[in-house]
Amino acid sequence: MGAPMTQQSFGDKVLSEGLITALAIGGFFIIVGVVFGLTPGITGAINDLFTDFTGVSHPVINGSMILPAPAHPEAHSEVYQAIFNFMLAIGILQSVILGARFTIHSKIKKIAETIGNTIFWLGGSIAAYTLLMTGTVAGWWQFWSMLIILAGASLIAQYFVYLISRSKKRP
Repeated sequence: MGAPMTQQSFGDKVLSEGLITALAIGGFFIIVGVVFGLTPGITGAINDLFTDFTGVSHPVINGSMILPAPAHPEAHSEVYQAIFNFMLAIGILQSVILGARFTIHSKIKKIAETIGNTIFWLGGSIAAYTLLMTGTVAGWWQFWSMLIILAGASLIAQYFVYLISRSKKRP
């Protein structure tokens, strides 16, 4: 006799995880294509951004250090808009993947990873919109600092998902 209707068999689970992987990879390529397709001249704008890089003094605890930043950050709003669109779309894709993971009862490791990814990409889109779009060197530094903070928050969120799942398994 087969597996009960409420549980997925091993083969169904592998197929479902494979579909989620296909959704993630296919979604990524679609998003890249749409961002490039809907942003005319984006390749030239990206080239302009990279050719505008210069060494800018950034304060640190005991002085300053020279880090790369655009000399004219206000001139690259088209690239910043594309970054925002890309990060927002990936964040939405991660949210869809998270829903799919809950639906098929993925392993907690996969769910935690997807929650962390969702936090990073949606948070990054907010950072891109609020910090990069200011068109200032300060906004440039704040954006990269925010991505580092979001990476940490993503890892902490993953840990809490593991912690919560472990506490629910205990009697």
